Amino acid sequence: MRTFSLLKGLPVYTLQTGSRIGQICDISISSNGMVKGLIVKKGTFLKRNCFIDIQNVASFGWDGIMVEDETVLKPLKKPEPYTFESRQRLTGKMLMTSQGERLGILEDVYFKEELGTIVGYECSDGFFSDITEGKRVVKTDEPPAIGKDAIIVNVKE
Repeated sequence: MRTFSLLKGLPVYTLQTGSRIGQICDISISSNGMVKGLIVKKGTFLKRNCFIDIQNVASFGWDGIMVEDETVLKPLKKPEPYTFESRQRLTGKMLMTSQGERLGILEDVYFKEELGTIVGYECSDGFFSDITEGKRVVKTDEPPAIGKDAIIVNVKE
């Protein structure tokens, strides 16, 4: 299990040549709350974003992401409906339970790398609350309902 904040900025390498082909800058999330792929920043001067389907990742290491070869990089035309930090971003959205309880503002997600399943959400009640009580991690079994104003989750007891 991994959080997006641990993935962000990791380099992506090919297994065939050992070449560094970019670095993770965001994740693509479907409307049913599944991580569909990684958005990779490629290039040094003329940076452009590319997409790697989660199924095409050979391994998730702590110091880098491995893919078979550079052909898994696809041009980023239109990612899934949501991303974590850029297009229709999920960070900063209100996280609520299906019973109507406010959980806080979404700051990070926990997901199973191999499956792309989001299993937890890290949320904040504000700076002072984070210092005194820490951030809250909400675990779920079912996909969330992602809306314009909030993300609704069924909380795991």
